[in-house]
Amino acid sequence: MSYHHTTITNNIIIRSFKNFITNNIGILIALLLISIILSFASPVFLSQENMLSVLRQVSTNMCLALGMTLIIILGGIDLSVGSIVAMAGTLTVGFISIGEMGIVPAILLGLFIGTLCGAANGVAIAYTGIPPFIVTLAMMMIARGVGYIYSGGQSIRIFDESFTSIGTGYLGMIPYPVIYMVVFIVVMLVVVNRTRLGTYIYALGGNREAARLSGIAIKRVEIIVYTIAGFLAAFAGIVLAARMYSGQPSVAQGYEMDAIAACVLGGISMSGGIGRISGTILGVIVIGIINNGLNLLGVNSFWQLVAKGVIIFLAVYVDMLKRKKAN
Repeated sequence: MSYHHTTITNNIIIRSFKNFITNNIGILIALLLISIILSFASPVFLSQENMLSVLRQVSTNMCLALGMTLIIILGGIDLSVGSIVAMAGTLTVGFISIGEMGIVPAILLGLFIGTLCGAANGVAIAYTGIPPFIVTLAMMMIARGVGYIYSGGQSIRIFDESFTSIGTGYLGMIPYPVIYMVVFIVVMLVVVNRTRLGTYIYALGGNREAARLSGIAIKRVEIIVYTIAGFLAAFAGIVLAARMYSGQPSVAQGYEMDAIAACVLGGISMSGGIGRISGTILGVIVIGIINNGLNLLGVNSFWQLVAKGVIIFLAVYVDMLKRKKAN
C-alpha cells in the first residue's frame, strides 16, 4: 500500500511539473536566456549571496502580484496596493515609535487597516458599479494621503530589533522575507487550484453573466478578492518598513505597476478569466532579475522603468494576439 501511494504521489508530481513547463515554456526560455547573458556579463550574478538578494528584493512584488493575479483573473485592477504598502508600513512604525504601542498590537492594527482598505475597494466596486480603475485610483490617493498626514510627510525611524528583524532576520541562511513569500505562494496555489473561491474567480473573469446565472455570489467574491489583495499589500508594507528601519510615506510609488507587469508577463490576461499563479511567480522573478542585472552592470536605474514599460507593452500585445488566434 505504501509503495502504491508513493507511485501515485510521484506520478502527480511528474504530471504537475510537465504542466508547469508546458504552460510557462515562453517565460521559462526568456528567464533562462536572461540568466545566461547576465552570468557572462557579471561574475557576481550567479553567486549564492546575489541569488538570495534577488529573492529578498522580489518578495515585496511577489506579495502584491499574487493579490493582483486574483484581481486581474477576476476581471478587475487594483492601483492602490503601492499606497497601501506605504501607509501600512508608516502607520505600524508610527504606532510603535510615536504611540509606544506594543509590536504585536501595532502589526495587527497595521494589517487590519491595510486589509480594511482592500475590503473598502471590494465593497465600493461590488455595490456602486464604479469601475475598479476609478475606485482603486481613489483609494491609492486616500491611502497615500493618510500615510503623509500621520507622519507629517516625514520618515519615522525605528531601531527596535524585535520589529526590524521581521524584515532583516534569517532562518539559517534564508532571509525571513523569502520564507514569507514561499508561504504565500503555497497558500495562493491552494486557493486558486483547490478551493471553490478559485473556481468562482475564474468563472467571473471568464463570463460574468454565466457566473451570475449559475448562482455564484458575485459581490461576495469581489469583496473577498480585493480584501486579500489589501492584506497582502499591508503585510508587504510592514516587512518593507522593517527592512528599511523606517516607515516612509513616499515609498512604494509605482509598485502597483510592477505587480501588473509581473502578472501580464506571466500570461495573466488583462481581459480576465485566464492565467496561473505559476506564471505570475515567474513574471516576478524575471522582472527582479532584470532589475538586479541592470544594477550589477551599473546601468542607470531609470532604464529599469523603460525595460518594465517595454515588458508590459509586449506582454499585453502577445496576449492580444493569442486571443485573436483563439477566436
